[in-house]
Amino acid sequence: MFEAVEGLVEEHAELEKQLSAPETHADARLAKRLNQRYAELSSIIGAYREWQQLGDDAGAARELAADDPSFADEADTLEARRADAEERLRRLLVPRDPTDDKDAILEVKSGEGGEESALFAGDLLRMYTRYAERQGWTTEILDATESDLGGFKSVTVAVKAKGTPEPGAAPYALLKFEGGVHRVQRVPVTESQGRVHTSAAGVLVMPEAEPIDVEINENDLRIDVFRSSGPGGQSVNTTDSAVRITHLPTGIVVSMQNEKSQLQNKEQALRVLRARLLQAAQDAADAEASDARRSQVRTVDRSERIRTYNYPENRISDHRTGYKAYNLDQVLDGDLGPVVESAVEADLAARLAALEEHGG
Repeated sequence: MFEAVEGLVEEHAELEKQLSAPETHADARLAKRLNQRYAELSSIIGAYREWQQLGDDAGAARELAADDPSFADEADTLEARRADAEERLRRLLVPRDPTDDKDAILEVKSGEGGEESALFAGDLLRMYTRYAERQGWTTEILDATESDLGGFKSVTVAVKAKGTPEPGAAPYALLKFEGGVHRVQRVPVTESQGRVHTSAAGVLVMPEAEPIDVEINENDLRIDVFRSSGPGGQSVNTTDSAVRITHLPTGIVVSMQNEKSQLQNKEQALRVLRARLLQAAQDAADAEASDARRSQVRTVDRSERIRTYNYPENRISDHRTGYKAYNLDQVLDGDLGPVVESAVEADLAARLAALEEHGG
């Protein structure tokens, strides 16, 4: 049933050799990539060996039960544990998104609703930074355009894991399901009558691309510089430190004005451009892939309304998975784990179903 694992055992042994070689660690990027694959294979092989061992133990207990019925219960318990191990192994063998082991870049933009939407974008940013803290990740704001009342018209944040995360636990693997339209229902601070309004903010999540992932030709870039502006459009800076990069082949435009130096803004803009190009390549591959890939929770259409945050009822609802809870205040304070887990589980179920449909 799990014949494919035998080949992975050989790959695992080969990786162990490579990782013990000093020259591997001279190339930090290579070492990171090998470590990630090694961790992924270690999980699979551990589960496989447990499944095999439980099978052997259950078989032995069954044989003993023929002479001594007291072993029958033990055989039943071992068989139940083996079924659990089998399910865990099946899940580990589901083909994974190749960018799941990457860090993430999140963009939160205010949408319909003006100032109230910008304040909600700020609440979402706080939710993600608190969630990242709980995961032991670091966050770095790459660019931000604030609104008059202290919200954000747009904010871009990089989320990085420390060390090598467990398979499926890297920032992009968990945060990729946040992409889409987030709707809020609450009484805005700008509303004097106390009426509940609905507004929305958009979230875009991309895998952070390393230079090795995406090659950018300098001749394909148009770089413009301009003066930074703050809330209400006033000039923050008297020098042309803000940078706008246009990638001519794709038409993708990235602007950065957060840093005081033009060089730093250019570096940050290139980081976001690489992430967008990697995302565009991935979306193109997804669009060409089978129905099974398109049936996942994460859709290529980022205009999808994915979640509602209802303040009067303290309710959070995810429209893709049916998840609903009445602890919105805690979620906004970073307790996002169960909400994310519902999307991860739904995605995994869709992948498993697709595998079984196509004969595993």
